This record gives sequence, structure tokens and C-alpha cells, in this order.
Amino acid sequence: MTKPLSCFKAYDIRGRIPDELNADIAYRIGRAYAEKIQPKSVVVGRDIRLSSDEMAAAVIRGLQDAGVDVYDIGLCGTEEVYFATFAYQDKNKAMDGGIMVTASHNPKDYNGMKLVRGQSRPVSGDTGLNDIKQLAEQNQFAAPATRRGDIKQVSIGAAYTQHLLSYLKGASLTPLKVVVNAGNGAAGHVIDWLEPLLPSIEFIKLHHEPDGHFPHGIPNPLLPENRQSTTDAITQHRADLGIAWDGDFDRCFLFDETGRFIEGYYIVGLLAAAFLEQYPGAKIVHDPRLAWNTIDIVNSLSGIPVQSKTGHAFIKERMRQEDAVYGGEMSAHHYFRDFAYCDSGMIPWLLVVGLMSKSGKKLSQLVDERMLRFPASGEINRVIGNPAAVLEKVQQQYRQDTLLVDFTDGLSMEFTGWRFNLRCSNTEPLVRLNVEARGDEALMLAKTAELLALLTE
Repeated sequence: MTKPLSCFKAYDIRGRIPDELNADIAYRIGRAYAEKIQPKSVVVGRDIRLSSDEMAAAVIRGLQDAGVDVYDIGLCGTEEVYFATFAYQDKNKAMDGGIMVTASHNPKDYNGMKLVRGQSRPVSGDTGLNDIKQLAEQNQFAAPATRRGDIKQVSIGAAYTQHLLSYLKGASLTPLKVVVNAGNGAAGHVIDWLEPLLPSIEFIKLHHEPDGHFPHGIPNPLLPENRQSTTDAITQHRADLGIAWDGDFDRCFLFDETGRFIEGYYIVGLLAAAFLEQYPGAKIVHDPRLAWNTIDIVNSLSGIPVQSKTGHAFIKERMRQEDAVYGGEMSAHHYFRDFAYCDSGMIPWLLVVGLMSKSGKKLSQLVDERMLRFPASGEINRVIGNPAAVLEKVQQQYRQDTLLVDFTDGLSMEFTGWRFNLRCSNTEPLVRLNVEARGDEALMLAKTAELLALLTE
């Protein structure tokens, strides 16, 4: 019997070091990836975690033993692996895949991997990850290849930063003071690359140096307790904007000039509007957790809103199907057609800075009207013993009054002035609740309290 590997999840690999993920398992993942994907050349990068060098070295050995050439881009964010996989060429040969060693915002004794194939297409449960898991568990690989793969250290910094700047469309930026909080993760070096290219922006750098000990806590700005240092710095320096990232910076979180944290939901609508100005009639993909604001903006600008199940693999696949120019999730994942439909934590804030310069408005002015028009609860998590039963109970409670029931992702129900989405976690006994209303914050708050009372019964 093969021992099951618990580090394989629905979309990626994550596990505690060393019992759930270690160098032996990482080596097997490299061999299994090579056997399943059959690549000739693979990009490998890693985040700042203390175990990342060891995990990356092991997965690289596995790839090389299978005859795969490895292009090592070193310490980076996940999107740099995505970029190198779709954009880097060696002697006119494109890359066949990419592996990022990261556990993003998990506790510091965790690590993991995100896998893509050519053109940075995700490798998830139904597109090969389960097969890689099975191969890694069996640990019965063919003899090492007759030709061991080469390893080459490459730098993508210049090409990557030029790609990022292309989203500004050559716009001249007004002078701005911007707090940037890398959370001692991997984002700092990209800001250092961009800084001399953006002379009108004064960067105030917070927790800038990469440090796998995470002396200021795990970089996860979704947690309210992790936001205060960014807010304080904005106030202290009278900054125009604040930006904070998670560890591998595939998500960015924005704060306005008052230090207020802006829910990712409203940034989705803001960026959708920006893209529809450039691409009239384009399709915009969104998730069902919070949707009315995005749909309203897209429809008002003659775009086409497209709803997708939550999760990067689903969003990317739907964007490719629809040729959507942009996709956004309320969890601060933003996806771009020109970035191979991948998510980036750098492109969104550059677009917002461009919008602020073009409009002459502060971030608060860009989002306040939408927040009043569609007040939202933000995501609320509750531990529930039997989540499926709770969803059924909630559905029965509201079925008489509902105008629309949708099961794209969990349970969504719409009413005259409000709606909610309630979904089960894929990995934990949790349900996640989001509520929004049309211009009536009191109604939103009342219905949120009503639903939370049902969840505790």
C-alpha cells in the first residue's frame, strides 16, 4: 500500500514541514510532474520561507533526474513564475511549465507548491494534479533519464517590470506618496525594481526585507490584526495610498488615504470599469460571493459580466473560454488576459495609481459611491459540524421570498433589496458567508445578523 500524501489539495500543494512535506516528497513531486506533464523545460522559483531552498532543490533534482532542463529564477513571487513560464524563451524555445515553491499566507512551518504547464495553465485536481499525487505516492519511477537535465539561473527582472509598466499605457503619474508593506515576504524586490522607473511615486517601505522568520507575523492582510501597521504608516506619513501583500504577493490589498482597508470586492468593480474604457464590450469574469456591484458597473458600461465558480483554476479556465479581458475575486485575486489569464498582485495597484492620476481623485473618492450603493458584509467564517445540513436549513428558511437561487458556488439567494452567498470550505468544517444590499446598509447588517443566528442554531 502506498502512503497517502496529505499535502495535495484541490488547486495546489500545501503541508506542514517535515511531516506532510519534506525533501523526499518534493523530489517525488518533481519526478511525478515530469512524468505526467512531459516537459522539456521548467521554470522553478521559491518564496522566502526557511524551508523553501531545500524544497526547491529537491524538486529540481527530481526534474533533472527525469531529463528536464530547469530554469531557476530564485527568490520570487508566484506571478514571476507565471510570467517566466509564458514569456521567457531560451534560444527561441518556450517553457513547458513552472513550479513555485510557496505556502503563501499559511503558518511559517508550512510550505507547498503551485504547478502550471505551458502558457501558465494551472495544474489542479481535474487537470493533472491528482495524477501527479498518485505517481508521487507510488514512488515507482522509471530509471533516471539517460541525459540528466541542465540547470540554469536566469533573471526575468527587466522583462517582468516592463510588462508591469505596460498596464499604465504610458500615462504620466501625478506625485504620490505610497506605503508598501511586503510583510517580510517576497514583494520587496519588485518594488525596488519599479522604484527608479516610477520617479513620481515616493515609496514608504514597511517590513520590506524578506525574512522567513516573519518577525511581524505571517503576511496575510485579510486578517484585520495584520492591517494596523499599514494604517499607522499611512497616517504618520500622510500617504495617498497603502498597499500590502501576502507572502508570495499573488494578492494585493489596498488602503485609502485615511488608512481605511478597502474590501477587494470594490477594487474588482474599479478595475472592471478601467478595462471596459479600454476594451468596450469586453467580458469581465467575477465570482458569486459578492456580485451586484460588479454586474452593475459592467452592464452600465456595455460590458458582459460572466459568473464563475470561486477559485483560480475555475476563473482562469472561464476567462480563456470567454476571452475575458479581466477577472476578479473579492478575495483580492485579480486576473488579466495579457498576463496569460493569471493572477497578479502588482498589476492591480499600478492600475489604481493610474486611475488616481487620470481622474485626479483619491482612492476613497473612487470607491465611496460604490460602497454606499452596494454595502457588503465582507466574508464571515463560522465553524460548523455539518455544513451541508446548514446550507439546506438556510435554503428552506428563505425559499418563500427568494427571487433567484443559484448553486454555481455554494448557495446564492437573491431578494428584492439584498442577496447572500453561503459556501462550504473545501478543506475545513467551515461555512463562509457574504451578504450585500442595494443602498441599504441597515438592511445588510440586519440580514447578516439574521443569517449568523441561523448558523449558530
